[in-house]
Order: sequence, then C-alpha cells, then structure tokens
Amino acid sequence: MGFLKTVLIILLGYYLFKLLVRMFAPKILGYAAKKTEAHFRERFGEFTDLNNTTDEPNGDVIIEKKKAQKSKGGEKVGEYIDFEEID
Repeated sequence: MGFLKTVLIILLGYYLFKLLVRMFAPKILGYAAKKTEAHFRERFGEFTDLNNTTDEPNGDVIIEKKKAQKSKGGEKVGEYIDFEEID
C-alpha cells in the first residue's frame, strides 16, 4: 500500500507542476523579455548618444586624404631572369 501511495503522490506532484508551469511560464517569460528589451534599449541608447556627440552635421561628406609616401625607386631588390622551356 505504501508503494501505491508514493506513486500516486509523485504523479499528483508531476501534474500539479505541469499545471503551474502552464499558468506561470508565459508570465515569467514575458517578464524576462521585457527586462531584456529594457536592457537592450538602455545599451543602444548609450551607443547612439556616443555617435551623436560629434560637431559635424548629419549628411555632410568629409574626405580626408593621406599624405603620399615617396617611393624609393633607386633601391633594387634583385634582377629579373627570364627562363625558357627546353623541349
């Protein structure tokens, strides 16, 4: 009789757990989603604030050219040898 009572308690606990999960899981997941969304909005807001701190107006194109480096053409690395195939 004790074995049957134990199995019945385990089954009752399992079905009660399933019922509670079905009732509260959507609320818990919704809460977690809202917290995650708020966290991402906060982080994204910091990112956009950093990008908007420049003094340049939006839409202007600025081209910055690098200074041309003088090539050292006088320095030879080696000589070119043209090989021919022999049949």
